[in-house]
Amino acid sequence: MKIAYISTYLPKECGIATFTSDLLHAVALHNQDLTQHVIAVADRDYLYPSEVVFTIDQHHQLSYIEAANYINDNGYDCVVLEHEYGIFGGNSGMYILSLINALHIPLLVNFHTILEKPNVDEKAILIELVKRASIVVVMSNYAITLLKSVYRVNTAKVRLIHHGVPEFRLSQEEAKAQVGLSGKKILLTFGFIGRNKGIETVIESLAEVVKDEPDLLYLIVGKTHPNVLAHSGEEYRDYLKSLIDAYNLEEHVQFVNSFVSQLDLVTYLSACDVYVTPYVNEAQITSGTLSYAIGAGAAVVSTPYWHAKELLADGRGVLVDFKNPVQMARTLTALFSNQEYRMTLRDNARNFGREMTWRNIGLRYTRLLDKVVPSLDGFKENVTFSKDEMPKFSWKHIDRLTNQVGILQHATYSLPNYKEGYCLDDNARALLVTLLAQRDFSDKRLDRRISTYLSYIYYHQREDGLFHNFMSFQHNFLDEVGSEDSFGRTIWALGVLLRETKLTSYYQLGHELFFRSVPNFRQLRSNRAIAYTILGIAEYLHHQSNDEVMIELMRELVGKLMREYEASSDDNWQWFEAVLAYDNAILPYALLTAYPFLNDEAVKQLGLSTLTFLESITVQNGALSLVGNQDWAKQGKHISKFGQQPLDVTAMVFMYREAFRLTNKKVYFARMIASFRWFLGENDLKLGLYDEETKGCCDGLESYGINRNQGAESTLCFYLAYIIVYGAFIDSAQDSK
Repeated sequence: MKIAYISTYLPKECGIATFTSDLLHAVALHNQDLTQHVIAVADRDYLYPSEVVFTIDQHHQLSYIEAANYINDNGYDCVVLEHEYGIFGGNSGMYILSLINALHIPLLVNFHTILEKPNVDEKAILIELVKRASIVVVMSNYAITLLKSVYRVNTAKVRLIHHGVPEFRLSQEEAKAQVGLSGKKILLTFGFIGRNKGIETVIESLAEVVKDEPDLLYLIVGKTHPNVLAHSGEEYRDYLKSLIDAYNLEEHVQFVNSFVSQLDLVTYLSACDVYVTPYVNEAQITSGTLSYAIGAGAAVVSTPYWHAKELLADGRGVLVDFKNPVQMARTLTALFSNQEYRMTLRDNARNFGREMTWRNIGLRYTRLLDKVVPSLDGFKENVTFSKDEMPKFSWKHIDRLTNQVGILQHATYSLPNYKEGYCLDDNARALLVTLLAQRDFSDKRLDRRISTYLSYIYYHQREDGLFHNFMSFQHNFLDEVGSEDSFGRTIWALGVLLRETKLTSYYQLGHELFFRSVPNFRQLRSNRAIAYTILGIAEYLHHQSNDEVMIELMRELVGKLMREYEASSDDNWQWFEAVLAYDNAILPYALLTAYPFLNDEAVKQLGLSTLTFLESITVQNGALSLVGNQDWAKQGKHISKFGQQPLDVTAMVFMYREAFRLTNKKVYFARMIASFRWFLGENDLKLGLYDEETKGCCDGLESYGINRNQGAESTLCFYLAYIIVYGAFIDSAQDSK
């Protein structure tokens, strides 16, 4: 068996790095034929040992993909991921999802942190890791409780294995002699130093304790945490020193300011009479330092954080309240003055700790790895998807962004951002959503929405048939004339109005707006504006199919797109422009939509061939991987991955739906669904953009994670795609009868 561990690794001074090194060597004790390598996550260059075969640049997202490719290409049977949010790049360590979702082999995840109150990204990351893992390992029972209550994950694959500890063979007196502290009563804290460790509580308590215990020495073993050092320097250590001076404890407190070796750590733990972890809050699911103290058979005093309450139960230690030096003083005095009580705690801890030795923990992991059968079948996505698996349609967020004027274009998180005002683009989209929703998602406010968005468009049209685009919240136009794209989107929406509306007054106004704009159609230069306008004409022609003037106008616009294709394409680049930018699929979609009206086989074939070219770039591993707007996609150059926009997904849905209509090939139906599932988490970050709580859609996938703002464009694009996919399911069911 060949195993790849993904983790930080020694010589990085990090608890996760130490854990991984210990685990790797513990597993090797039970299977000499096992090959174990480390894929090390690094924040700088380290001189790694030979077991490290690949290094991930922590803050470089592409490096995670390269690591996945390395694992897939080098015959590994299983990956063991040591997960701690802070050791990976991206928002809350989101980059790790790019790696694990590109793997072709089983995954075992060790969770070192499980939060009771995660932010949105932290929760989504953990849920995705559990979903993708074959086995999940946690180190406390409370961790399983949190997985059930907070994250609502299926815990059938979860296993409890305690944090491993070394074997302690030194007697206490031998250990005290080795550290030069024979005759002293030793109180010990070890680990990285930072304010969350609460060491000041112990120091404040010692003023009382040393009155009865003049030979007591408090050893604080460990460096300042690197993150603390980077932001605050030695401010906390200096604060502790000032307390020592204030309480005249210079003879009773000693710092060992280093990242000690495991051999030295074993010696210190063996030497101590009492071990103390005075952390300041309860939200600590796993403590390696506490595990080590239990393994050493120390008498432990701790504040009641989650892991401490569990490990110190049944007489294995004593709990004191957070930030309570008076109670700490009473507890320490009682322990140091009562040797029998202290030895009872030590025996209880030692007996429990024997089960936690790395030798025993290694055996449990070895058995787990043997149960993980390397098989690709368990990692194939369920290709079936029905409309019943779609979220319930909701107008909630659309209505939240809409007032009596129209729909506001931006949101801060889910709240309307009045500062950015309105735009024609989004009100045209909103009209499109409302009209297309009439068949399956009508409600009593539908007519009001149509009226609002249509009135907005009417207000924005100029005498020459063009439109303003941007308007402030104070109702001042911010441009003389809007973009061609906003013009084209509006024509598309008006075309749908003429086809779908059941009210004469709406039809009359829509007809007036549409035909006032027609003289501008031939002047369009933007490929996308041309495509949107073709779509608008097609909608109009569905109910006025004998309008030869409009058919010829459509033919002219299609001809423009075809000439753009001829000018930009070659054997390796079958596209209308020298770059793949935004809303790309709208171009082949427009050609496919125009084909039935023009009855020109060349139009249909160009639509299908450019569809194929587009998906050759944007469909990877069976899921949508869009061109990002950071630098787009250019022939012969690296394709920009982020930020990916919902706008592009919706165009893909429309394109595949039309391709299925024309060809009746089921592959296009399946790809339409696969495109829609981008919103639900089938994307490069494996995170859903649809927000079940707000009923809105996040604004995009960025290199750092998800843009959590839920503006009009993203939400309307989600619901446009939703309506098309839902309707396709309905139509398909009817056709099969």
